[in-house]
Amino acid sequence: MNTRDLPPQLGDLPPIGRPANGALLAAGITTLEQVAGHSRRDLLALHGVGPKAIRILEAALEEHGLAFTG
Repeated sequence: MNTRDLPPQLGDLPPIGRPANGALLAAGITTLEQVAGHSRRDLLALHGVGPKAIRILEAALEEHGLAFTG
């Protein structure tokens, strides 16, 4: 999958960049609730998801009363 073909934002996820979007999409993650079902470590292990994307996701999770597992 070419990241240029991906939208800049998926579902209710904040804009985190196309490489991170592609990694989450490939893992079947398209919502904040699904993100909350994973740990930071699990998501960082996905190629394309880096510390900046994790910080953005964590802030969005907190805004919705959610958090990463573990």
